Amino acid sequence: MPCSAVTLSLATILSILAVALLAIGFSTDNWISFEVKRNNIQDFATRHPDAQSLLENINSKYYFYTRTRGLFRNCYPKERPPASSVEIYLSPVETHCSNIDYFPTSIEGANVSEEDAMTRLHLARSVIALFILSFISVFCAFWTGLSGCWKRSTGAITATSILLFLTCLLASGAMGLWHTVEFFEKEKAVGDEYYQAWVSVLKDNTRISYDWSYIVAWAGVASSLIAAILLSGAAVCLRSEREKEEQLNLQYLMPVYPQKQAPYAYPQFPHQIYPQPYYHGSQYGPYNY
Repeated sequence: MPCSAVTLSLATILSILAVALLAIGFSTDNWISFEVKRNNIQDFATRHPDAQSLLENINSKYYFYTRTRGLFRNCYPKERPPASSVEIYLSPVETHCSNIDYFPTSIEGANVSEEDAMTRLHLARSVIALFILSFISVFCAFWTGLSGCWKRSTGAITATSILLFLTCLLASGAMGLWHTVEFFEKEKAVGDEYYQAWVSVLKDNTRISYDWSYIVAWAGVASSLIAAILLSGAAVCLRSEREKEEQLNLQYLMPVYPQKQAPYAYPQFPHQIYPQPYYHGSQYGPYNY
């Protein structure tokens, strides 16, 4: 089996897998998990009478509830906050969720740095934009790849490889910006609902971990990179196979046969080369006998 067929098949499978993984990671809500031990926080609030504001926040603020967060929603697999604090609705997978606001009218918090908060907000928006651009790139790669496989065109397959590599760069850039947003939330005061502004008892009783949507998104990035490498290898294989075919065709078009005739010899008499003119009668004079 030609190497181009093998590499094209593997690249096609990995390309489809990369698109599926990126789409699943982009649309699901399990990027990061916050497991809040509410009972411990409530016990702390009841033991400290001066923590009346903490007791009120436990039952009103959404970040005191166990939740998973994606790019667009916060979802609550256990208890959910009251509807008066956030707008709760059922997601497509039948989970109670609330939307993440990318266009807030104001930034809450007395000690919040407005500059850091706006930087964090712009970075979060850029994550969505880069993912959308990666999907546009992979959509273009689908059509160039279809044309390249149909026509066995090395140029189209190379273009598909470049587009998939661009998809990988855009998606990995989105993942990098997402980690930058996470850094701002943990290390900068960018809002009351983020880690840096939490009270110490909430920090001590919350376990933060990456969830499966995050892993799926990184797997999609890796699959797109491997698919791009395989497509570039398929283009090289296809070019070498085409050159071999052209060489074989030249052998059939220009056959070389051995010469069976005798070698050329110089004639013994010059008139064998240049024939003399023909005269009617004698060629030695005007007399006829």
